[in-house]
Formats: sequence, C-alpha cells, structure tokens
Amino acid sequence: MHFYQVIIGSEILNRRREDRHFEFLSRELLKRGERLYAVFIAGDERSLLENIFTLVKNDSHSIMFCFGGIGSTPDDLTREVAAKIFTGKPLHLHEEAKKLIVRQFKDEAYPYRIRMADLPEGADLLYNPINEVPGFSLERRYFFTPGFPQMAHPMVLDVLDRLFLEKKRFYQKTFTALASENDLIEMMQKIPKDIELSSLPAFCGDRRIAVISLVSKNRESVDKWYEEFKSFMQNRKIEWVEGDRHDDPGICDHKS
Repeated sequence: MHFYQVIIGSEILNRRREDRHFEFLSRELLKRGERLYAVFIAGDERSLLENIFTLVKNDSHSIMFCFGGIGSTPDDLTREVAAKIFTGKPLHLHEEAKKLIVRQFKDEAYPYRIRMADLPEGADLLYNPINEVPGFSLERRYFFTPGFPQMAHPMVLDVLDRLFLEKKRFYQKTFTALASENDLIEMMQKIPKDIELSSLPAFCGDRRIAVISLVSKNRESVDKWYEEFKSFMQNRKIEWVEGDRHDDPGICDHKS
C-alpha cells in the first residue's frame, strides 16, 4: 500500500496556522507497521488539487488521507475536485449527510452549511465525534476529513483501526560506520529489496562517517544482513559503533 497524505490550506503555507496532521498520521502509520509514501501540502487552488488527486488516483496501490477543504466557504474546493477526479461526475446531495447537518445546525444549516452535504457520488460517511458533520470516503481508499485536528484525527484513527486489524511493526538495525559511504557501497549493493536500506553521510571533524539503517518487517532478515554487514566491515578493518552516533563528538576518538 502507498499511503498518501494531502494537507490542504493556504493558511498552513503562509504560516497563519501550524500543521498538526503530518506528525499525527506518520506516527499512527508507524505504529501499524506502515509509513507514508508521499505528502503534499497544498494551497486552496483548483488546478493544483486536480493534479494531486489525479496522481493519487493513477497509483493502483494508493490510499489517501486528505485533510481540509470540505467546508462550505468559497475556498473549500476539496469536495468538488474529488468528485471530478475520482468519479467524473458532479456533486450530489447526500441525504444522510443532510440529516446530520440539519440536526446539528437546525435553521442555521441554510443557506450555506447545507452545502457540506453535497458530496461525490458513492461517498461513504466518516463519523465526526465533535459535531457530527461528517467527513467522507470514496472506494474505501480515499478518505476526506476536515482541517480541524480535533475532528479529523478521530476519523482517521477509526479508519486505521479497520484497515489494520493486525499490527506488524517495523524492525530496525542502525549503526555508524567510521568510514565514507563509498567504502560501503559494495556491501550496500547486496542488500535485498525486502529490506529498506538508508545511508546518511556525516563528518566527525575532517573524518567521513556514515549512519546505516536496515529496516524491514522481517526481523530474521534484518538480523541476517546486519551480521553480513558486520563481517564485511571486519574483513576491511572498518570500525563501527551501534546506533546513530553522527552527532556524538566521541566518535572522533576512535582510531582506524
């Protein structure tokens, strides 16, 4: 699964409001052994949103969580753009959403708030525990929530709990090699694709070092290739220390 996050709101880009969605979703996915594939923070601009949603739709493995833009003000474009891109049809009145909005706001639902009941065809509702004005989903893989974290985050947690009945966490081994990345490439090339390899270069004074991480849901595989990496470094007399120690000045005291 490729998890996309779309955060909509010019107020985030111009720093009038601080984003709280990225940290929340990335953390909750990691708890469930998944991670974000791509993140977009976009202003309230129609063609930009159309391009982002089209990219997500064209990925057959995509699951998207979208935050913001489903209200009733003129700059709330998410519902209309989602209808165009994901259904190819205009918005239509969702009767259950209408009932919830009228029950919450009564006469004040008209003439503007009721617009939030205009949803893409085939939309399923996401329960809003704050005021019951719903978010919505399409095809059980594209999820649209308000920009307010107090409303959006419970909706997302409910979705994640249904998507991931069994949680399988990532397992990671990290070490700091007292050598340059170039000295380790021969071994890096042997790491299989089921393990995510990351290499972060750094300096300790004038000395090049590299922080290496091996990540997978398969613990045995990570342990096996970690031992292979250690053997490789031992054979080439490369020193290393456990963990990410790139900002530890004590690393400079090690002698090759």
